[in-house]
Amino acid sequence: MHDVAQLAGVSIKTVSNVVNGYPYIRDTTRDRVLAAIKELDYQMNVSARNLRSGRTGMICLAVPELSLPYFAELADSVIRAAEDVGLTVIIEQTGADRARELEILSGKRKHLTDGLIFSPLELGPEDKPAFDVSFPMVLLGERIFGSSHDHVTMHNVEAARAATAHLIGLGRRRIALIGAHEGEQVGSARLRTEGYVRAHEDAGMEIDPALIGEAGMWHRANGAETMDRMLDAGIEIDAVFALNDALALGAMHALHQRRIAVPEQVAVIGFDDIDEARYAAPPLSSVSPGREDIARTAVHLLQQQIEDRGTPRAPVEIVADYEIVVRESTSGVSA
Repeated sequence: MHDVAQLAGVSIKTVSNVVNGYPYIRDTTRDRVLAAIKELDYQMNVSARNLRSGRTGMICLAVPELSLPYFAELADSVIRAAEDVGLTVIIEQTGADRARELEILSGKRKHLTDGLIFSPLELGPEDKPAFDVSFPMVLLGERIFGSSHDHVTMHNVEAARAATAHLIGLGRRRIALIGAHEGEQVGSARLRTEGYVRAHEDAGMEIDPALIGEAGMWHRANGAETMDRMLDAGIEIDAVFALNDALALGAMHALHQRRIAVPEQVAVIGFDDIDEARYAAPPLSSVSPGREDIARTAVHLLQQQIEDRGTPRAPVEIVADYEIVVRESTSGVSA
């Protein structure tokens, strides 16, 4: 920086102001400094700047697992949103393990990052005190238990209701739900199942309990296994609402293996609108839950917390808009 100042004929402070975007500098002065920077190929020592500011320029995104397509694509969206505001993202996989999720909240590695975007999957109401952290944090998903932190989520109930209503509107009356978690009190499975139930109530339709298919982790294999179990039991179905796209793709695989035509015999819709959905055979109808908006909003809120650290404000909750994306797996025609 001293060399740049000497070549441009200005003070080191002026060079610093130009580099950091200080607005009140004459255009001619700024042009001289920028020309000197270019000529000398000067690059700011970011590490030194971060040491002075007490920031690292990095944030952490903690998700259950990147093998689930939704979280992989969410991570990609968060990384791009963070890059737009000059932040780098470190990704932690918790493996949907309660102990590891609690470790994330313990802040043991908080010296590495300026804040956390966290999507817990296994924490329960008894873990509420663990959310009382001193570092900037934005929560994703449903397991927040009244936390006093910013929260970004999706319309789980309303979107699942609309997805099920889409199938009902096509004349389907035996709609299997794949991905339920029996006994779950808080979480996406319970909320999406609630939406499925409400859509049936709206249509004045009874639900056969045999149509509610339990599944553990929402992977393709579990979707195929649940679908096979229903078919082996002789349960009559004419549609499937899978609680995520991975389960839906697994269910479609099981149907294909048995030569059951999709959508002619069984229509299938998923949830998340992952990239793979449009390339499935047939292309998979799905709920688009606003993933890009969730990522951008979470990064914006976290950046705001980092900038305003020490300034108290009330936490906000933002719910992203959703869209039913209709493709051949329910409509029979290309979208």
